[in-house]
Amino acid sequence: MGKIDDLDVKILSELAKDASISVPKLSKKININSSVVYSRIKRLVKKGLIKKFTIVINDEALGFNVKALTGINMDSKLRDNVLNELFKIPEVREVSEVTGRFDILVTMNAHSLDEMHQLISEKIGRVEGVQKTETFIEMRKTVRELAYPSSIEK
Repeated sequence: MGKIDDLDVKILSELAKDASISVPKLSKKININSSVVYSRIKRLVKKGLIKKFTIVINDEALGFNVKALTGINMDSKLRDNVLNELFKIPEVREVSEVTGRFDILVTMNAHSLDEMHQLISEKIGRVEGVQKTETFIEMRKTVRELAYPSSIEK
């Protein structure tokens, strides 16, 4: 991937906070010439350090007030079927294959607890290959603002 310097780390940190910031505003914020910031961003994208620029949707504003993580144990012979079926469920946001007591962790949103119950019992629970589920309802979430440690390879 190549070496990065302190300026690259500053740019990555600022873009992680707000990827929609314009290059001129970012340049002013970190006190570096716009053309330098622009070329650095292009280089970070080309090197693969920036995968994509994206948005964070306000799920609560859309009425998705219940969030959950569901641990799933599955029949490993039906892994592909389980993964494919999970991604057909619109409320499923992320699927992570993990180590530990579960095979998969699924992040999902619902409008209500009743809807979450239905989602787990009638959709996920009926997927061929799903053997057991355990669901954790998110009560409060605190997100740490992304800051890169000084231990990044430079």
